[in-house]
Order: sequence, then structure tokens, then C-alpha cells
Amino acid sequence: MSTPRHHDVVVIGGGNAGISLAARLQRDGCRDVAIVDPSLVHHYRPLLSYVAGGMATLEDLRRPQEDVVPAGCHRYVDRVVGVDPERSVVRLSGGEELGYGDLAVCPGSEVDWDAIPGSREAMDTPAASTSYLPEHAADTWTMLSGLRAGRAVFAIADRHVPCATVGLKPLFLAADHWRREGVLEGVEIELLVESDDLVPFGRADRLLREAAAEHGVRVRTGVRLETVDPVEQVLHVTTDGAAADRSAEAVPYDALYLAPPHRAPGWVAASGLATDDSAGFVAVDPGTLQHVRHPRVWGLGDAAATDALPSGGALRKQVPVVAENIAARRTGRPMRRYSGYSVAPVTTSRRRLLLAEFDRAGRAEPTVRLPDLVRPRRSLLLFDRHVEPQVYWHRLLRGKVS
Repeated sequence: MSTPRHHDVVVIGGGNAGISLAARLQRDGCRDVAIVDPSLVHHYRPLLSYVAGGMATLEDLRRPQEDVVPAGCHRYVDRVVGVDPERSVVRLSGGEELGYGDLAVCPGSEVDWDAIPGSREAMDTPAASTSYLPEHAADTWTMLSGLRAGRAVFAIADRHVPCATVGLKPLFLAADHWRREGVLEGVEIELLVESDDLVPFGRADRLLREAAAEHGVRVRTGVRLETVDPVEQVLHVTTDGAAADRSAEAVPYDALYLAPPHRAPGWVAASGLATDDSAGFVAVDPGTLQHVRHPRVWGLGDAAATDALPSGGALRKQVPVVAENIAARRTGRPMRRYSGYSVAPVTTSRRRLLLAEFDRAGRAEPTVRLPDLVRPRRSLLLFDRHVEPQVYWHRLLRGKVS
């Protein structure tokens, strides 16, 4: 077997997590960083919910991948098919192997259509869509804005959905649109949320429920979407309770928005980087983000089992932790810890947005104390829609996070 090419740090994934981490490592003095990702186009994914709500276009969130990869970073335009942590190598689909000193696993997650039979087929009809895939985001707004009467169902899963709360953005943007168009009374809006809360932070949850009530939305929590019948346009759901006590129900729809379950790439578990407890995701210490068995492997982003709500905002805290802990492992210094910080920016109308920041226990962890960012504000919506993308392109992807 030939000797694989070797890099000081190999980063799997060229999304927010991978690019930000690679740039941060370079800023901290690491001169041999490699990124493995097959993508030719980079997406600022938080804007997809605005595309689905008619407030952005796909052109607003796309850049060539070559433009965002840090200068001097080795780039492999290829797919990872496996990792051998015993040999410290990454296997690529083209047959090449890459050796590493440390490995950061952040390939993102993928939609798990198999978790809800019929959901993939529903996406091929004009009556169902999602903002979680770029190819469907614009169709979501076409579907919602074209509805003048009938039942609109928004189903939010609770199975590793990246920032599931942003699935509420298309709901509130559409409801406000229907109000402005004078057709809201003819649209029955039903929100089915698999978790017990709209957002895992009490005060924000109450405010979102109040906003939903103002728009006439029927909110139901603890509802699990089991299957979709795209021909009859019916959802089959079960409600909370023990397995033997769960009640089944059929919910018809004229328009269906789905925030679907996600899973980690299959090679994560096949490579021994997952455990039974991690449900196929990278098994890491939720504080240090170091792998539980392989000390030179790290996990962050949507593919890591961090016991926290996955979100782009969470990466602002995860990236510095991993970057500093890679150096700490090598020098024997104490490691930095990730609190489980996450953020939920949710529009309550086409004019206002609230920003909830919390740790993995649901405790407030605000970036600033004043002003109160949980209270819906016009300024927050403008920041989230117009300023935050510029922060992303010009600061976060350049490793300027703390």
C-alpha cells in the first residue's frame, strides 16, 4: 500500500463549519490544513428560509466554493467514503488516502427521507415542499404564495433537524403575506411540531406561540409525522404518549411545508466514529468536542452529537473550541469547553424577528444583555436578513470568530 499524502489537519466538509475552522486554524498558525468537500457551490443556508418566504433569492446565498476556501488551504474536490482512525487516514471516492495529524469531521447532515415514507415523493408534487434543500426552497414560496384558500400544514420534525426552529420562518412569512393579501381567513394553518416546544427556551417559546395565535395558527406539539400520502395529500401522524398509547390521526393538506429529519453520512458509523448512543452521528465529548475514543478526531456542526440544537449560530462557539483544543491536545494545556450554545432567529411577521440564545439546558446565554433580543424587533429582522450574510462571508468564513 502506498504512503498516503499527509496533512497536519484534515477537515472533512466545506460548509460553514469546515471553512470557518480551516480559516481559524490558519489564523492560529497552522500552515498545513486540507479541506475535503465535493461541492463547487457554497450556500449560506440560513437564507433558504427567506427564499421559502419570498424575501430572498437563491442568488443571494450562493458563492463559488473556490472563492470561500482559505488561501493556502489544500483543497480536495472529492467525497469522503471512509475514515480509518487506527491508521489516521481518510479515504476518498477517487481512491486516494489522506493521512492526518488531527481530523475535524464536519460534513454536515443530510435529509433522511426514509424516516418518513412518502415524504420524498411528496416533494415532487406542487403541494409539498421544504426550505432545507436549495432545489426546493424557491418552490416553497411558489406553493405558499399561490395558496388562496385551504389547509396549509407546517410539520417540524425533531430528529436532528438543523436549526429546526427556522422552519417556523416560512410559516410566519406566509401567514403575514396571506393577511396582507386579504385571504388569511380562508387559509387554515396548522403547525405540527414533534418536540414539546417551538423553541427550547421558555420565554421565546411563549412569544412565538403568541405570534402564532395572532395569525390564527393552530399549534400542536408532541405530534410525530409517520408517513405522507402524496396522492391523497394526507399526513399520517401520531401524538405523544407511550408506544402503546400513541394515537394515530390522518391530517389532510392543500399545502405542506416539511422540516424533515436528518441523518449523518453513512460512512460516519461505518468508520467507527459513531456509537449506539450517538444515533449514527460523530460521537464526541459534548464539552471538548473531542471524539470519545479517538483523541485526534474532532466533531462539530450538524454531523456531531453535541447534545445541543444544531445551528449556524452554534458554530460561532464550536469553531474556536475545536481550533484551540487541537493545539491544547498537542501541548497538554487544559481544553476549552463548549456550553451547548445555540441560537434561534425566528420571524414573527414580515417586519419583525426574535433572537433566542440559549445553552443545551435551555438557559439564556445572550451575546449582549441590552437590548433585549428575545423581543421581536424590526431591527433584528433587517440584521438577520441583510447584515448577518455579510458577517458570514467576510468574518465567519475567514475564521474571525471568538
